[in-house]
Amino acid sequence: MANKINLNADMGESYGAFKMGDDEGLLKIVRSANIACGFHAGDANVMHQVVVRAKQEGVSIGAHPGFNDLWGFGRRRIDMAPRDAEYAVVYQIGALQAMARYAGLKPTHAKAHGMLYTMAAEDLELALAIGRAIKTVDPDLIYVVLPDSEMERAAERLGLKLAREGFIDRMYNDNGNLVSRKMPGAVIGDPQVAAERAVRMALDGEIVAASGKRLKRRVETLCVHGDEPAAIAVATAARRALEAAGVAVVTLPELVNA
Repeated sequence: MANKINLNADMGESYGAFKMGDDEGLLKIVRSANIACGFHAGDANVMHQVVVRAKQEGVSIGAHPGFNDLWGFGRRRIDMAPRDAEYAVVYQIGALQAMARYAGLKPTHAKAHGMLYTMAAEDLELALAIGRAIKTVDPDLIYVVLPDSEMERAAERLGLKLAREGFIDRMYNDNGNLVSRKMPGAVIGDPQVAAERAVRMALDGEIVAASGKRLKRRVETLCVHGDEPAAIAVATAARRALEAAGVAVVTLPELVNA
């Protein structure tokens, strides 16, 4: 039974005049922010705004690198050599490192976005490429991974700190991977359902797949997708439910580096 857990959100995904999600609202609820670095979403101004606000709210920040796919929001499959993916991830982490200096912050973790995350969960060479990028830029960065995936194995092989992640607003397949967003019901928008899932993952280390199958998975951090319409309601309900169950919601470094 966990007495502490991290609640994270993907954010900083607005771009120019186009607004995506409520970063200000989420930063008052979650304890870690995964910030888009300009490839799938985000830009310099948005990154600056998020890191400055994160500092004010005491939220730890991390890079959220994805495929170079603004049009598809990084959720389309792109096949590339692992070395090319590695350099793309290094590039994005470096961008956040530089922007974070405006707020006097240092990124503490990195988490792949969208299809890059999905593919790396099943492809060890791609997962290792992401891990090498993290280790090259800053070996103290925490690699956020899907439990029992190739990403977890890559982090362990490379000797990186890691945080296993559960998704409270996404459905799972029986193998522990996420249900494709193309499938009906893949995204959970009901705050109460998401909150119940959060508590189950934190206290029982259990994920319920779409089929009803129960999967035992250790998780240290729980994710809310900031681009979803119900993100604020889901994050609020999850945090309240976790704290009511006696689980403290802390930043990722507080949890992993304790």
